[in-house]
Amino acid sequence: MNRREALQRVALLMGGTVIGANLFLQGCTQEASTKDVAALFDAKSTDFIGDLAEVILPKTATPGAKEAGVGEFIPVMIRDCYTEADQKIFVEGLAGIDAQAEKQFKKKFQALSAEEKTTFVNALDKEASTYQKEKKEGDPTHFFTMFKQLTLTGFFTSEVGATKALRYVKIPGKYDGNFPYKKGEKAWAL
Repeated sequence: MNRREALQRVALLMGGTVIGANLFLQGCTQEASTKDVAALFDAKSTDFIGDLAEVILPKTATPGAKEAGVGEFIPVMIRDCYTEADQKIFVEGLAGIDAQAEKQFKKKFQALSAEEKTTFVNALDKEASTYQKEKKEGDPTHFFTMFKQLTLTGFFTSEVGATKALRYVKIPGKYDGNFPYKKGEKAWAL
């Protein structure tokens, strides 16, 4: 290979890198669509999702799931990251919450007391856990398993979850695998 050939190849590589980076960055400037979220979830769903998530991660000494914005986070994640089949399971499962609550307590979910909500969600969690253990390959994921995973992800990746529930260091230092841990300390946010 002579010098001219080498320069042509480098120029081609660099040009491809610059063009590729430009296309990548253009993808980042496009605004997210909210049309699909509205098609999957009505306006009351955000508050309902927040109330259900709050039972999983209630406000204590740290903020709860509702304060972390989990009710707004979950519909966007369902729209952007789940298949149509999983979206259908999720929406149908969410729609069935009130019917299940009325069957068990004779009132809709949001009208339940805090203790009744906890009892209801614990039963739902047990049902989902049993389903997940017994499901066969190819069977869909239980609605509540998806909901719980999204609640935890939404909470711990939010600013509130990362800074108030976890220990947060804006600019972390070096990795120290032998850092002393005291029982009861918060986990580190990444």
